[in-house]
Amino acid sequence: MSDVPAIALRQVAVTVSDVDAALGFYRDILGLEFLFRAGPGLAFLDAGGVRVMLSTPQGAGEPGRNSVLYFHVRDVVRVFEGYVAKGAQSERAPALAARIPDHDLWIGFLRDPDGNLVGLMEEVRGEARDAG
Repeated sequence: MSDVPAIALRQVAVTVSDVDAALGFYRDILGLEFLFRAGPGLAFLDAGGVRVMLSTPQGAGEPGRNSVLYFHVRDVVRVFEGYVAKGAQSERAPALAARIPDHDLWIGFLRDPDGNLVGLMEEVRGEARDAG
């Protein structure tokens, strides 16, 4: 074995202009579990064991210029349509992105209130893959 310890993603920071508006999107539309606030410019949510930190710009941060968050969901088309019905901005409807030997990868994109891309992905395997 290697001397390098195993690492796992634990927290992702998303720079937003308005933490309350972003909290409404990530908590109320996407359904992430609210964890806590640390002052007016910070809010923390749980996304399946990964903490999402919503923060106003700190230093060189700029709203809407972040890496893309990808959330794994089941039935990506239904979930995507449900989020849009709740008020999320659609960027691109879910579509087949890649055929991988053991699954098909489907990805769709939403935008949060600051224009950050939010990816929704589903890995379709087995009979569901063969039916598609």
